[in-house]
Amino acid sequence: NSIDIAWRLLMDDQFKELRSSIYSNEEELRHFRSILVNSTMATDIFEKSLAKARKNRWDAAFAEQSPGVESRNRKATIVIEHIIQASDVAHCMQHWHIYKKWNEKLFAERAEAFRKGRADQNPTEGWYEGELWFFDNYVIPLANKLESCGVFGVSCV
Repeated sequence: NSIDIAWRLLMDDQFKELRSSIYSNEEELRHFRSILVNSTMATDIFEKSLAKARKNRWDAAFAEQSPGVESRNRKATIVIEHIIQASDVAHCMQHWHIYKKWNEKLFAERAEAFRKGRADQNPTEGWYEGELWFFDNYVIPLANKLESCGVFGVSCV
């Protein structure tokens, strides 16, 4: 798996200086690894249990008013997960030509998977409706969440 490969590479001696700029002790290392794993898992947007847990973490993080370090870390972690999600679908929020380019690639990938028997659904069936659903139920709510938390300041408005 790519995360395991990336982690092994990061732990290689040649990246000692890079590691020292990321973390300085065992506790920070564990925290960094946790953020890395959570951010990677954040890209799995269709797994219902992960989505529910993510929603619960968001609600809990932004419901509390505590100014402490733990509260800030909780908020930062869930915001990072949502930024990762936004970057995963960034083509949907950019110029039409960018959206079209990446959507055509996704369609071709799914069509090939269907032709080779690796996917159950033919992408030609319901593609347009699926895109509308995705915007209404994922892209727009995600953008609204990121705007509402204020992470981008006034530049987001």
